[in-house]
Amino acid sequence: MSTTLSDDRLILALDVDNALQGLKLAEKLGDAVSFYKIGLGMLTGGGLALANELKQEHGKRIFLDMKFFDIGATVEKAVRGVAQFDLDFLTVHGDPHVVRAAKEGASGKDMKILAVTILTSLDRADLDEGLMKPGDVADLVLERAANAMAAGADGVIASPQEAAMIRALPEAAGKLIVTPGVRPAGSAKGDQKRIATPAQAIRDGVDHIVVGRPIWQAPDPRAAALAIVKEMRGA
Repeated sequence: MSTTLSDDRLILALDVDNALQGLKLAEKLGDAVSFYKIGLGMLTGGGLALANELKQEHGKRIFLDMKFFDIGATVEKAVRGVAQFDLDFLTVHGDPHVVRAAKEGASGKDMKILAVTILTSLDRADLDEGLMKPGDVADLVLERAANAMAAGADGVIASPQEAAMIRALPEAAGKLIVTPGVRPAGSAKGDQKRIATPAQAIRDGVDHIVVGRPIWQAPDPRAAALAIVKEMRGA
C-alpha cells in the first residue's frame, strides 16, 4: 500500500465559480489531492490560469475537461494551443474525426486525449430527444468507445457502469478509462444518472475516478477526499 496521502486515481473536479475559489479549495485539500479537473464552466472564471498555477507552482496533475467538438482543422488548432501548457489530460468528443485531429494537435506532447462517449448525465430519453440512434445506452457507449480508441484516443470518459465492458474491448488494451458519475455510498446523485461507488469503479477496471461535490461540499473536504482514497485502496 502506498504511504502517500493522495492517490492520483482520484481526480477532484474543481466545479466552483472561479479560479480564486478553486485555488482556495486546493490549498485546503493540500496533499490529500494530487490531480484536478478544470472544466468548461470554469474557463471564463480564470480556469486556464488556475490550471497553470496548480501544475507549475503546486506540482499537481491537471485534467482539462473542454470536450472539444468542431471541424478537424479547428480541433487540431485548439488542441495545439492547449498542449503548450504541458497539462495531463484533455477531453474531446469521441467522434473519430475529432479524435484524429486532437491527436495531431497534441503530437510531440505527453498530454493524453480522452474521448467522451455519452455524458453520464444522459439516459435513453435524453438520447431520443437529441436524435441519437436507437439502442441500449451501454451498447452505444461501447461502440463509441471502440471507435474512438481505434481512431487513436489515449482513453475514454465513460460511466463506471460501462467500465468493465469497455475494459474488455480489444481496442482498450493500454488505454485509460476515466469515470465521472462516481459517488461515495450515501452521497446524493446530483445531476448524474449512471453512477457507482469508488471501490466498484476501481474493481471494474477504471484508471481514474472524478469526484466533485461529495468532496468540496463536505463539511471537511480534506477528510472526504482521504476517505475516498482509503476506499479505492481497499478495493
